Amino acid sequence: MTEQSRGPKKPGKPYRRPQKDPVRMLAFEALRAVDERDAYANLVLPPLLRKARQKDDFDARDAALATELVYGTLRRQGTYDAVISACVDRPLREVDPPVLDVLSLGVHQLLGTRIPTHAAVSASVELARVVLGDGRAKFVNAVLRKVARQDLDAWLEQVAPPYKDDPEDHLAVVHSHPRWIVSALWDSLGGGRAGIEDLLEADNERPEVTLVARPGRSSAGELLDALDEDSALPGRWSPYAVRLTEGGEPGAIDAVREGRAGVQDEGSQLVAIALANAPLDGPDRAWLDGCAGPGGKAAMLAGLAAQRGATLLASEKQPHRAGLVAKALAGNPGPYQVITADGTRPPWRPGTFDRVLMDVPCTGLGALRRRPEARWRRRPEDLEGFGPLQRGLLRTALASVRVGGVVGYATCSPHLAETRAVVDDVLKHFEDGSAELLDARPLLPGVPALGDGPDVQLWPHLHGTDAMYLALIRRTA
Repeated sequence: MTEQSRGPKKPGKPYRRPQKDPVRMLAFEALRAVDERDAYANLVLPPLLRKARQKDDFDARDAALATELVYGTLRRQGTYDAVISACVDRPLREVDPPVLDVLSLGVHQLLGTRIPTHAAVSASVELARVVLGDGRAKFVNAVLRKVARQDLDAWLEQVAPPYKDDPEDHLAVVHSHPRWIVSALWDSLGGGRAGIEDLLEADNERPEVTLVARPGRSSAGELLDALDEDSALPGRWSPYAVRLTEGGEPGAIDAVREGRAGVQDEGSQLVAIALANAPLDGPDRAWLDGCAGPGGKAAMLAGLAAQRGATLLASEKQPHRAGLVAKALAGNPGPYQVITADGTRPPWRPGTFDRVLMDVPCTGLGALRRRPEARWRRRPEDLEGFGPLQRGLLRTALASVRVGGVVGYATCSPHLAETRAVVDDVLKHFEDGSAELLDARPLLPGVPALGDGPDVQLWPHLHGTDAMYLALIRRTA
């Protein structure tokens, strides 16, 4: 039979050019940068949003949705990977990373937002058509339709092992943390299931933006006056803190734009305040911030030092971070100096300072709320690399402080290998009594649940801060 004898050919469905959704395109670009360049979302996203806002069709609601898509996808990556694995016929490592990013964005819309199912699937498939092509868009469509058959609770029931069989792996899948981090946080926190689940849940919540009024340059009252009363509250614990309860743009505030205030977690503020208020034997004239980058604590310490007629030396090994410190301290009312130096080979003489802060480089496991991608990049072996550096910096701090002076050892990690283990190891060399731990808890007045001391560990779920650690040590001889 000829084609003509079969009758006229039915017209095919005309090709439709894929439509670009600026919000999801931006979210995809951010995720690709995080994956390809090991970038951090909190550094990649703001310039992308600024560029998008210059267009008339991209408003504040679009920016909020793009932000939620990026951070929500990164925070829940472990959970979503488990769900996607159950819906594909190959190991995830064999799925091209751009395809996996589109799938993860789609799964977050289906399981982690209120976006209607049909809209989540169709928008994700359209994104796939734009960035992946029609062929792989069909794969995305098939996978997301499988995901859409169940809600998040049902998927967790299917993909997470029972708690009674493997508590750590259960928590890792349900709360989207690598198993080794779940184990480390549980060891540091102690206690039963409720506490660790509260902590892991807090890691997956979007933190408030917290401002700091730099001492001697602005006040919390000034910041509150500059903000709508419905969008800001005083800090919970720090007298210099203001919390932005509804997001907001810190750069729109005069004090922030002028450098008299900044963005700084309240836990970080408390570390600087506690060191500044620790009791000394003798004079109080010279302070050191030995790992000063990027400058938040240094700016607080410089202001507090100036109020007492003391001076601050801010030292930072990395030149570009030293530049950030200098910018943060610019305009400080009292004397200060910023230098680029290796804290393990200091250019200053031993016994020079009355107060020393060493906020050492660490895994950053205490700030997973702010840098959710860090949980997927860190490995247990990273601890081996940080350990010698942390011990070396603490030894430098103790050598740099005079007899009667105080050292603050701080990390933004609650991992015991980076906190108490470091302090205990270094203090073994001072068994002659020439250094002693101070009880840091009274120096954080009003802050609850500080444990048995003498050191302090803050927690996101208990204090609303990053998981900052602080040990205060006095040189006695």
